[in-house]
This record gives sequence, structure tokens and C-alpha cells, in this order.
Amino acid sequence: MKAILHADKNWGIGKSNSLMFKIPADMKFFRETTTGNVVVMGSNTLKSFPGGKPLKDRLNVVLYPDGEDREDCKIVRSVEELFGEIKKYPPEKVFVIGGQMMYKTLLPYCESVLVTKVDAEGDADAFFENLDENTDFELVYESEPVETNGYTVRFTTYKNNNLKTY
Repeated sequence: MKAILHADKNWGIGKSNSLMFKIPADMKFFRETTTGNVVVMGSNTLKSFPGGKPLKDRLNVVLYPDGEDREDCKIVRSVEELFGEIKKYPPEKVFVIGGQMMYKTLLPYCESVLVTKVDAEGDADAFFENLDENTDFELVYESEPVETNGYTVRFTTYKNNNLKTY
């Protein structure tokens, strides 16, 4: 499994249950990377999508302990049930997409983390662990800077060198 996100200079990932920046290059990368795959999220992330609808052309698995079953996505009620569901798919096809608690809970089980680093501060109220300070993770790829919608971003990949199994 992988995690995918964008983060500001302080590893901020969101504000008021929304993205902090509109970054077309990041949205394109996210869409191209996750389309046709499994996306894993918490209930607040699902609620943050337009109309609370899941992402198109992906299997949306949502950890939502008190949520009702839905036709348009797979609702799981516990982390154990989540692991049982995602074991059905190849790990390289499973992407954790938020929010803060899902990332924190599932980070040890992610073989890699795809981070679009935004060279700005977003006044975040939700954060991702600083992988540059986590000895279990190693930066294995960093793109040249890309200018997009007034922001400078770098696409990075971190490898988990202490992967837990689920």
C-alpha cells in the first residue's frame, strides 16, 4: 500500500477539512496515479468531496464506523475490517488518500509515500508526519521544481524501510 498527499513546508495537509492549495499539476498527478486503483480514506475525507460522493473510476474504501452501507463505495467499520478488505488487492494498487488519522494509522503499513511538497505555508490544521525526521523513511526520489498556479512544487517519493504487514 502507498500513501499519496500534498504537504506544505510544515507538513500541513489540510485546513477546515479541505485542501489548502489548488495545484493543477498535483491534481493531475493524483488522478493519473489513483485512477483504476483502490483509494482508502476516513469518513471526513469522503465528506469533503463534492456532494460527499466518492472518487470516480476507483474503488473507494472508507473507514466509517457509524456510517451506513452505500452502493457507491465500500464502507468498513474497523481497521481490522479495512485490512481484510484491502488484502483482496495487490498492495501497489492501494492508495491511502486521507485524512490525518488515516495517514497516521496506516503509515507504518505503507511501502512508500508519494508527497507533493508545496513551497508555501497553508495555515494548516491537519498535518502529516515529517518523513524527513522519521528514521524509518528514506527519500528515494525528488523531481525538479515545477511551477503551477503560482506555487512551486516538487514531487517526491519516500520508501518505508521498516514496513509492517497487515
